[in-house]
Amino acid sequence: MKHAVQPRREIGHRTIFNLAGPLSNPAGATHQLIGVYDYSLCRMFAEVLHELGSERALIVHGSDGLDEITTTEVTELTELRDGRIHSWSATPADFGLDRPAHIKDLLAADDAKGNAEIILAILTGEETGHKADVALVNAGAAIYVAGMAGTINEGMELARRAMMSGHALEKLELLRQITNTAE
Repeated sequence: MKHAVQPRREIGHRTIFNLAGPLSNPAGATHQLIGVYDYSLCRMFAEVLHELGSERALIVHGSDGLDEITTTEVTELTELRDGRIHSWSATPADFGLDRPAHIKDLLAADDAKGNAEIILAILTGEETGHKADVALVNAGAAIYVAGMAGTINEGMELARRAMMSGHALEKLELLRQITNTAE
């Protein structure tokens, strides 16, 4: 899939690779949180993941267009669990979060370096605003789908503790080390 990145950028619009990438699952993960760019894909992704052997998955779409849980609008969620698929909607208030004034408050930086700076600011506690909220709710959802929390909100609390204690930053550093030695 890494060879498809540049051609996808040059095309300038969504292609089959936007769908195939998240479904390819080269790591063989049985529990996944996947964001999609269109709500109509949520159920289809859950069905395909079930057929591919996923045990549990949460497919999310922010109605503001984000392919993740958003804090500006309603998020549509579709869960594969115990072989069953069910869908629901959630608002930022459902996660105890305030809505930002505008989606621009959530958007990533223009380049990888800027995004890395945002991630570090979130994990070190320097960024505590809406970008941190989005990271927190999506981390909480990942913890939930991994089966480590009974609800997304409980997952958010575990994520919050990991961030506050520095454990999340330690894991990022470990990932960096592993990635750098694998090259």
